[in-house]
Amino acid sequence: MADELFTRCPECKTVFRVTEPQLALRQGQVRCGHCRTIFNGRDELIALDPPAQDDPDAPLDELAAGPPTVTLRSAHALDPPPSNAASPVPGSSASRADEASVDVQDYENRFAWAARKPASRLWKVLGAIAIPILVAALVVQAIVHYRDALAAHFPRTKPTLAALCSVLGCKVQALRNAGELSIEASDLREDPAHKGLLILSATIRNRAAVPIGYPHLELTLTDASDQVVVRRALAPADYVSGTVDTSAGIAAHGEVPVRLFIDASATTQAGYRIYLFFP
Repeated sequence: MADELFTRCPECKTVFRVTEPQLALRQGQVRCGHCRTIFNGRDELIALDPPAQDDPDAPLDELAAGPPTVTLRSAHALDPPPSNAASPVPGSSASRADEASVDVQDYENRFAWAARKPASRLWKVLGAIAIPILVAALVVQAIVHYRDALAAHFPRTKPTLAALCSVLGCKVQALRNAGELSIEASDLREDPAHKGLLILSATIRNRAAVPIGYPHLELTLTDASDQVVVRRALAPADYVSGTVDTSAGIAAHGEVPVRLFIDASATTQAGYRIYLFFP
């Protein structure tokens, strides 16, 4: 074709087929669709046909050796640069800014295409199966974690919770909340009939409206300077009668009497402290 023109990017050496109207649009300024370099297409026009060997005016470049092996692209691969933009030097900050501008312009189109891409049917099926399973597992985990509170506040759920725990290897117990328990009265005195033997008397009260588990007692004997002489932790079996079902807990607003005999023949004490806790 007589009006067929070719221009070459000075940066990446890509050759483009161009038209005169395209070059006239920005006084010859174009942008390479491959490396985004802005250059003057007229200044970089080339002829793909090799010049005659006897032509003294032939340009001395690689095209003179014969038809070159080039990457030939359509004119659609060339973009006109912004009308108010000069030709930045390749690799300069202005060139990089131009490239960033092009990326911003293409951002919505690129991601709009990705949004339109249909999801795989396999992932849809896996999601439909996995999500209910994960939700059910989370609910079961929460029920197991709060099983004692659920059984205490909703007694009808206790058989179901016990059956669930039989499968999962857990146990439903009375609610363990030391903050709802208090020692209403306590006394530590020597047994007049047995030298070195102490008698501890106390009353544990449940202030809650639901049963609370039997706590451990920490008994501390102190000297006249309130320094610790001896400390001992007592389990419910140490202070509750063997006929009492400790698994049921202390009844709501109930009281439990405590009476213990303590051998203190090897110590000298002047005071004591009692502390309730759950291990």
